[in-house]
Amino acid sequence: MSGGGITEAGAAGRIRLRLYVAGTSPRSTRSIESVRRLCERRLGGACDLEVVDIYQQAALAAADGIVAAPTLVRLSPLPARRIAGDLSDERRVLDGLGLEGFGLEGFGLEGLDVPPAASGADRRETVSGGGGER
Repeated sequence: MSGGGITEAGAAGRIRLRLYVAGTSPRSTRSIESVRRLCERRLGGACDLEVVDIYQQAALAAADGIVAAPTLVRLSPLPARRIAGDLSDERRVLDGLGLEGFGLEGFGLEGLDVPPAASGADRRETVSGGGGER
């Protein structure tokens, strides 16, 4: 693996991501779309994405030490990693999260004949909040 320091237990499961956004601004919308696309195209849909609006869940954002939005956090596999700012550059995001070498083969899915964009039904996605930009 690369320098992400990912544990073997984590590599056998799905990637858990949490995306912190600020309301429903165009920047938030672009960030959500970019991360969804990354999960489908580059990670074979093998990730669970939770979107958290910092205006609706300020306590969670504070507990996680979020000081800017958008911020994408890799919750698992451990150790947790985060990247803030523009999330449209897939290579930068994968590198920042320590996932640059990942794909279907990194998650025990090698035998599946699943094109990366066709696995959206396997992904649990939670969208929290819905307040506007402040």
